[in-house]
Amino acid sequence: MNDEKKYLFTSDHEWINSVENVATIGITNFAQSELGDIIFVELPNIGDLFKSGEVFGTIEAVKTVADLFMPLSGEILEINSEIENNPEIINNNAFNKGWIVKIKINNLNEKDQLLSYAQYKELINV
Repeated sequence: MNDEKKYLFTSDHEWINSVENVATIGITNFAQSELGDIIFVELPNIGDLFKSGEVFGTIEAVKTVADLFMPLSGEILEINSEIENNPEIINNNAFNKGWIVKIKINNLNEKDQLLSYAQYKELINV
């Protein structure tokens, strides 16, 4: 089990778990609970390049569609193909099996702009 207290977060409710220059990205439990039952996830392609803050996909829930924002500039290395056929995995396990993409980070200094666990909890008032 991952320890989300070690993760970094965005104000748009994405989480980032990085090792050296590879980051795994997903959405937080708060985000998935606000969205409700997730029924579809639009994912980027492997090799796609994104800048920090760009939309890299969408999550469709029963009542809404939400954009996914890239927290760090980088190249898509891997997508979670399990969530393509079973998007409800995100609702059930947002921090582990529900990860969305893995990227090669282009600029490690961008991590300084992300929120710590404590800062994120304060943002969502938990």
